[in-house]
Amino acid sequence: MSDERKIQEVLARYVRATDRRDGKAQGALFTDDAVVQIQVRTGRDSYEPFGDPLIGGAGVEYAVENLMAPHPEGGSSHHTTADHIIDVDGDNARISAQFVVFSVQAAARPADGWPEGVFGAQGTVRPIESGYYETALRRIGGEWRIVKHDVLMDMPIAVPGA
Repeated sequence: MSDERKIQEVLARYVRATDRRDGKAQGALFTDDAVVQIQVRTGRDSYEPFGDPLIGGAGVEYAVENLMAPHPEGGSSHHTTADHIIDVDGDNARISAQFVVFSVQAAARPADGWPEGVFGAQGTVRPIESGYYETALRRIGGEWRIVKHDVLMDMPIAVPGA
């Protein structure tokens, strides 16, 4: 497998771990000294940091397991990435990708079964977040690991009580 494909797969594993709320799997993709910073758009081409950066795989694991809201009953999320731009320079690399996050909510199956004439998937899918991932990686022991990860959000973030 090419380095570019291996790097793209790191990002694919990252978004899947986020969707599953699997902090251990997500944290394993980062070096111990990695820096993760969420940033929110403040202008056409400007961003400002949102909160303190997460440090290392342990910080990422903690954040996923303790700060991300669990999915509601019948709910899930799906991150998609697109337009990957990958640059490899020896054991260092960068990937830039667009992302969209979809909230998925399955409809509850009625106790008496679906009504006559109901057909197909039942529930809703709606976009809730978008932005860019700007990620630096390093090859360590033959494996690509994230050393810096900026999440550039297209929209502001509201936090209750803040």
